[in-house]
Amino acid sequence: MPTALTDIPLKTIDGADATLADYAGQVLLVVNVASKCGLTNQYDGLEALYAKYKDEGFAVLGFPSNDFAGQEPGTDEEIAAFVKGTGATFPMFAKTPVTGENAHPLYRALTEAEPTATGGTAMRDKLGSRAPTDPSAVLWNFEKFLIGRDAQVVARFTPDTTPDADALVLAVERELFASE
Repeated sequence: MPTALTDIPLKTIDGADATLADYAGQVLLVVNVASKCGLTNQYDGLEALYAKYKDEGFAVLGFPSNDFAGQEPGTDEEIAAFVKGTGATFPMFAKTPVTGENAHPLYRALTEAEPTATGGTAMRDKLGSRAPTDPSAVLWNFEKFLIGRDAQVVARFTPDTTPDADALVLAVERELFASE
């Protein structure tokens, strides 16, 4: 029987033990982030989305990863300082491998639950031969997984889907306000 998403052990960026159960009943946007990526400007949009909906039971969860072109080379302490400098206040986790045989169990579970990302092929086309051959693998930094209040993955978005993209915002709102 697969492990529930909420039971997978995690570490916060400051080294504390955590799980997604710490966010029980919330809508979550899990994002693998990097400080030296062409998409790093998405921190602003992620923070805006978090600020807009956090009082409604929404959280953005950032998982720094150095899996793509070495774009997150720092230590957790260096990453935390960088994130603080961006003004982002959403929860951050320890540096996490998100692809390949060393992928963290959370990312293995996320990609198994939602093997295809919404958002088209522009990013995959741009990456060309650097894109993973497995179509269910995380494509690049800033790929986004939306988890509903019931702790089930409900959507996945390509890295170039910005945090203010209509499809992403509508999916978040649908999950937040579905029972109202």
